[in-house]
Amino acid sequence: MANMRDDQSYESAFPSSRQFTFDFGELSRRKHHVLGLLEVDVTDARTRIRHMRRSDKSVSFFAWLVKTVADCVAVNPQVNGYKSPQGNKVNLFKDVDISLPVEKNVDGVRVPLPYVIRDAERKTVSQIHQEIEAAKSEGVEDESNYILGEKYSALGMKMLVSLPQWLRLALSRKFLFNNPARMKDMMGTVVITTVGMVGHVNGWIVPFGMHTICLGLGSLNQQPSVYKGEIQKREILHLTMLIDHDVVDGVPAARFTDDLVRKLESAAGI
Repeated sequence: MANMRDDQSYESAFPSSRQFTFDFGELSRRKHHVLGLLEVDVTDARTRIRHMRRSDKSVSFFAWLVKTVADCVAVNPQVNGYKSPQGNKVNLFKDVDISLPVEKNVDGVRVPLPYVIRDAERKTVSQIHQEIEAAKSEGVEDESNYILGEKYSALGMKMLVSLPQWLRLALSRKFLFNNPARMKDMMGTVVITTVGMVGHVNGWIVPFGMHTICLGLGSLNQQPSVYKGEIQKREILHLTMLIDHDVVDGVPAARFTDDLVRKLESAAGI
């Protein structure tokens, strides 16, 4: 994996899946995301879920959060789409597909691979939890498994990652960005990353992505907060939200944000 050189530095190889990470980073630069940094009191939800897990292990805070996001997207359809390349139009979708990065071992290296929860608004918290756990246990044999839960041609994927980046980007712009339905099928319209919850550093993360809605879960820690007129120690989630302004105007974006925060803080559905 690593070759030592005379100056004691070394080179570390990475799996070919990282080529897509580089591509997504470059392609996301064309998105006009509006950034919001939120502090969300999830004390009530965390307390109820801890009580539920004593008798039902198929429930988790993250699965409930995914379900809550899906429900909010479903009732705010203006955020569930992609800009059409033809004219001043936006393609909106009824079903809510949410992408999650799942860390997997590829060629001895831990890397994130995408998994898409289809029709998340129609599923229960328990179903979403079980689906996430299944994705975590899914094996990665070769390039055909680089999108978890899907099966692509290993040869085709190998050929794709072997192309120079400029050509991969050109193909993506032609066959992905110019087809909103294909974008949704491949990666959903919402992405949620939990990388900011790893470790003990308090604060937000600012993700990047091509999705209309990008949510980054930052630190989840206890801190003093005013609750019902009193200062109490509450569990605060640092949530980052990016919304594509080419798809969603300010008022619908604010309405979606308000709806999401209200549901998260009221422990809706549990």
